[in-house]
Amino acid sequence: MKIESPKDLFIRLLSEANSAEKQMTRSLPKMARAADDEKLVEAFKEHLEETRAQVERIEQVVDSDDSIRLRRIKNYGMESLIDEAQELIDNSEKGPVRDAGLIGAAQKVEHLEIAAYGTLATLADQLGFTQAKQLLAETLQEEKSADEKLTKLAKNDVNRKAG
Repeated sequence: MKIESPKDLFIRLLSEANSAEKQMTRSLPKMARAADDEKLVEAFKEHLEETRAQVERIEQVVDSDDSIRLRRIKNYGMESLIDEAQELIDNSEKGPVRDAGLIGAAQKVEHLEIAAYGTLATLADQLGFTQAKQLLAETLQEEKSADEKLTKLAKNDVNRKAG
């Protein structure tokens, strides 16, 4: 896809975000199964539900303006982060050390998504996509909250067990 305008960039980045969220809907159940700490397992399951809602929200963004059409674009950054998480799972035993690594892997994902949604919300605002901006800002806040939750879980529980 050739990017010649801010709107082209918006569509490209929204398409990448859509790809990322769909990849995460497949990855989060694997991460939940690989985790040992019950609070971490629950955090992954809760974020899966949020992620499904975020996919629906992207569809609402598309529906908010007839000129927005998603492209079939793979988010290779997300694919790489998911591959890293799988490598961690494959090379560690279930327990506190793996859990600490899974939190780190999940936070890498959250940071990628925070950057993506922050950029998208700003572009939506500049392009006059008011409803899209609100929807994307909602997702941005969820991603920030997920990151904060993971940080607290690491500091207050998982990392201590990993010792």
